Parts: sequence; C-alpha cells; structure tokens
Amino acid sequence: MDKAPLQLKIVLLGDAGVGKSSIVLRYVTDSFKTDADGTVGASYMGKIINFDDVMVKLNIWDTAGQERYHSLAKMYYRDANAAILVYDITKQESFNGMIRWYNEVKQNSNPNIMVAIAGNKEDLVAEETVTPEQATNYAESINAIYRRTSAKSSQGIEALFKEIVVKIHPEIAQQPNRRSTRLESKDLKKIKKSCC
Repeated sequence: MDKAPLQLKIVLLGDAGVGKSSIVLRYVTDSFKTDADGTVGASYMGKIINFDDVMVKLNIWDTAGQERYHSLAKMYYRDANAAILVYDITKQESFNGMIRWYNEVKQNSNPNIMVAIAGNKEDLVAEETVTPEQATNYAESINAIYRRTSAKSSQGIEALFKEIVVKIHPEIAQQPNRRSTRLESKDLKKIKKSCC
C-alpha cells in the first residue's frame, strides 16, 4: 500500500488586488486570468507534489483581501502550517497592509507557523514602489522566506511553494519530479451576512 501523503495547509493573506488568487491559479493549474473576480470569503485548491518517494499534498487556502471579510481569515490561518503574505510591488500601501497581516497572524495562529512573503507583479517592475531591499530587510527581521513573483509570467511561483515545503520538511531536499496533480477547486461563498 502506498504511504499517505504528508499534508500541509498553506494560507495566502494580503490586501485585495495583490494577486493572491492569481498566484494559486498559476501554481495549481499553470494558468492566468487577466480579469479574475475578487475572492469572496475564501477559496480552496489542492495540489500533490512528489519528492522522489515522498508525496506531499498542499491544501492551499486563498482568503479574501477586502476589509469586510478580514475577520473570517482567522478561520483559515489559525491551524495553517504556512502563511504566504502577498503584496503588490507597485503599491506601497499593500506592503504596509502585508505587515498588518503578519502582526495579526502572529497573534492569532499556531506559534510555529512558517511565514513567506511574496512580492507579486514582478512583471511590472518598472512601476515598483516597494524596493527589493525594503522587502528583504523586513523578511529577514521576521525570519520569513522572501520571493519576488509574477503570477502573469509564473516567475518565482514554483520556487516559492517548493521552498515552503522544504523549510517545513527539511528531510525532503530533492527536486520534485513533474508528477504534480491538481486535486480540486472549491469556492467557499457561504458568508453569514451578520458577520461582515
């Protein structure tokens, strides 16, 4: 009998419009939508990756960035193994928002949660307002992985998720083979009207 895969829960957090859904879509389905709708509540996608004889199932939760859904995010990151904090490199306010998300995660989640920072929209580097040095310094100050990503071009996406898995499970240091599979995609849109 095959061994059950290792299960990792990863949650993406950040302000609205920074590209969280696009990062997940690019990673799981290798596609990109220019007119993606905003996430309502949260959405889920899963992917299995293989590192030689070790199978890892990533349970990836993409949370809504709009303020009215902010309080719901705790339900998703509370028991997560890793949080990817996403900001848009062309919007300084999204970097400030990402710092607020980090403070909230540290107060309300598993104390051992692994944190990664994704400076997204690297394809718009000519318009950047957040310098790589600013982001690198902040990431080092909180002991987080830092990657520049572009969901549009796919730059840095695969490396980001691989680095998260290897940091959580350092015994899996080999290159994953190409047998990765998309498991399922569900939008969770049942939001109680009284909560927001």
